[in-house]
Amino acid sequence: MPGTDRILSFVLSSIAEPGRLAQGCDGHGSGRVGSRCPAMTGGQPEESARETGTASGMASGTIRYWAAAKAAAGTAEEAFTADTLAEALRAARDRHAHRPDFARVLGRCSFLVNGEQVGSRPHEEVVLADGATVEVLPPFAGGSR
Repeated sequence: MPGTDRILSFVLSSIAEPGRLAQGCDGHGSGRVGSRCPAMTGGQPEESARETGTASGMASGTIRYWAAAKAAAGTAEEAFTADTLAEALRAARDRHAHRPDFARVLGRCSFLVNGEQVGSRPHEEVVLADGATVEVLPPFAGGSR
């Protein structure tokens, strides 16, 4: 799966350098989540959802599920159409309402949007760009709450 090595590298380096999660994927501390950081795009900025848009006026992209989240969703990835992370996750919960563990597992996960850690930011404030990739990461190495 393209980008898998980059995601795993980010997760492992974040464990080794906890402060990196607060700074962003390349340590620049911009807090941008609506587009990919320059380190993830080879220095090329990405257009925002507001600039590219879709026919529905909402951004579309991919949600990727990892480990327990993948098992709970019953799929490795799926498409989304939403303007914010909260909208994308709400739609995913609705799609998987028939899978009893999905909402519980999702509630314990952390999220990367285009390689950048969402952290404690309210999901309603995390704007998704058209073509965004949301990574759903369950707790690793006994990190349950």
